[in-house]
Amino acid sequence: MKLLLISNSTNAGESYLGWPKTFISEFMHKHKVSSVLFVPYAGVNLSKDGLKASYDAYETRVKAVFEALGFSLKSIHHEKDPVDAVNKAECIAVGGGNTFHLVAQMQKTGIMEAIRSKALNGMPYMGWSAGSNVACPTLKTTNDMPIFEPESFNCLNLIPFQINPHYLDANPEGHGGETRQQRIEEFLAINPEITVAGLREASLLELDGQKLLLKGSRNMRLFKAAKEPQEIESGADVSFLLG
Repeated sequence: MKLLLISNSTNAGESYLGWPKTFISEFMHKHKVSSVLFVPYAGVNLSKDGLKASYDAYETRVKAVFEALGFSLKSIHHEKDPVDAVNKAECIAVGGGNTFHLVAQMQKTGIMEAIRSKALNGMPYMGWSAGSNVACPTLKTTNDMPIFEPESFNCLNLIPFQINPHYLDANPEGHGGETRQQRIEEFLAINPEITVAGLREASLLELDGQKLLLKGSRNMRLFKAAKEPQEIESGADVSFLLG
């Protein structure tokens, strides 16, 4: 498989997809991709004129970045037959936003299984935030509110571990709720067989065949049941997570 799983699209004070654009370009060139089919279903609040307008706005935003890098992009929400569009795609990109709504629409349209089949057979796949979440077995380590109920929490299951994107080490001052680590530990108490990768912003995981690398400017925090969290340095080979 060829996967690019990005924690976040935008760092504070930077342009949209600014920090990962070099990694995106390298990924596309490496796999000889010229066009992308974009999945915008996580973008539910980009327009006050409804979901169609939100998807249009999302496509416009992402398309500008990809075209500046020399690649064409079209959103799947224009397609009459989304599954056929996936089957004909060179590459899939899944944008961030609300993971629950994204998963529900991927299930409803049938593209969840179609994308999984294509990715398992070598089609390049990239996603950021919610788009990296859906590459996991389930959406259970998302940070999002359940604003919409999917058929199930099951996702693409392209990797055998969970990602928590936008991972934060501490709570804001004055906040009395659980830390992100405590939330992940709750997940592990119920799902002790699953490893969770706390993917900090400005970092990503790239899978090429059987080699999985951590890239970007931040370390990753790895969580396993009944064990202390482990810090993984940027640039590390983390292929052991595939075992």
